[in-house]
Amino acid sequence: MGLAGVVAALLAAVVPAPAQASQLVARNTLSERLSVSRDGRAIVTYRADGRLRHVLAWGAVNARMPSTSREQVAFQIDYSGGWKRFGQPLWKTASNVCGRYTGTALPGVVASCTAPDGSHWALQRWQRSQANFALPPWKVGHGAWELRLSHWSGPVAQLDVWLDWSYGGRWQHLFGRLSYRGRPVHGFATTPTGDPLDSYGRVLYLDTLDSAYGRGWHRENGFVARRPDGMFCYGFVPHRIPSGETLPPGTGRRYRLATSGPGVTPDVSWEGDGLGDYDPESELDRAHETRMNELQLQLAGGSDSCHP
Repeated sequence: MGLAGVVAALLAAVVPAPAQASQLVARNTLSERLSVSRDGRAIVTYRADGRLRHVLAWGAVNARMPSTSREQVAFQIDYSGGWKRFGQPLWKTASNVCGRYTGTALPGVVASCTAPDGSHWALQRWQRSQANFALPPWKVGHGAWELRLSHWSGPVAQLDVWLDWSYGGRWQHLFGRLSYRGRPVHGFATTPTGDPLDSYGRVLYLDTLDSAYGRGWHRENGFVARRPDGMFCYGFVPHRIPSGETLPPGTGRRYRLATSGPGVTPDVSWEGDGLGDYDPESELDRAHETRMNELQLQLAGGSDSCHP
């Protein structure tokens, strides 16, 4: 794709809406606590809008592999603490059986525990929804701190990320693969602007550190892991915003990428250093670019989801 095409495509891009994943419980919370009853119901306690709240969640663990015949797993949730579904305030009477967390390290954890059956529960809190290209918030939810609940056993989703250059070394380029238990994570359809149209699609959110947007971390963009291989690829190129202004590439000193795991598995993230400018006279740069191009072709396995 030529540069003009890339700029045009980016002009239309927006951060996609979430598909079902580690489940959103609330936004902008404080004093988060997590307990789990003997019958496997999580009780999430937090403060929001000046009120203490108790939420019950149950009925889901791990994730299904991508399927066109059935929905991804999801929690049942009772925001009344048990009154609506069970006719009583179960949050008051349920005893916690969930003990010290023994699972893998996760980003943004505010509470976690391991149940007697060996499964894990976690509450993670992060700013998933932000305006692209470090623009001011322009829709409801931008910049909110989301509180998300997950329940799983065994491995979590794996986010593999590499960096190289594109357009003959002109721009930095990020690519990789999202997988779960060795299988690709992907949805089956998106809107023209990249919103998943099913419960399996996953959006990856890319932030850049100390870039042309200013010091600190800023949201660069969001994009999906693609069918059939779970791959993703993104070029740091100039982009035109709705005002008509063309912004420079969001190239940064470091990058981080985060996504919700499939099903009700936890959110995962990656962080790494950016690359310097490509030097065509550098044997190291040329060798790195060759290796990354070969790797990208290998990961794609003949599909056209991404290519060098």
